[in-house]
Amino acid sequence: MLQPARLKFRKLQKGRIRGRATRGCHLAFGDIGLQALESGLVNTRQLEAGRLAMARFMKKGGKIFIRVFPDKPITKKPAETRMGKGKGQVEGWGAVVKRGRVLFEVEGLDQTSAHEALKLAADKMSVLTRIVTRERFSEV
Repeated sequence: MLQPARLKFRKLQKGRIRGRATRGCHLAFGDIGLQALESGLVNTRQLEAGRLAMARFMKKGGKIFIRVFPDKPITKKPAETRMGKGKGQVEGWGAVVKRGRVLFEVEGLDQTSAHEALKLAADKMSVLTRIVTRERFSEV
């Protein structure tokens, strides 16, 4: 699964995800892509599940581009632990996704099979998504 090799700080604050994506909101590599319609945190397991679902459906044809990277540590305190005594340990990694961000792109497939592959990946994501093509790009 995806995770960064090094970080300046082990644990980050939760923060808020506000506004709309200004970068990574257009197709750059593929012909058809999966765009987020809401902001949220997509963890590394969801990204990997989406990638695997697409790869299994596509078999050997086409190429998948993952446009987000999970570089934010997600911490969790153990069960039945009292408050205080510091921040919990890093349990996993997440990618901060703003509204309008393209998560996956696919190239080298016909329109219907690419649409079906992206629909399988969309089911695995924790944010609402839509499928976009090069011709159809409206403001989110």
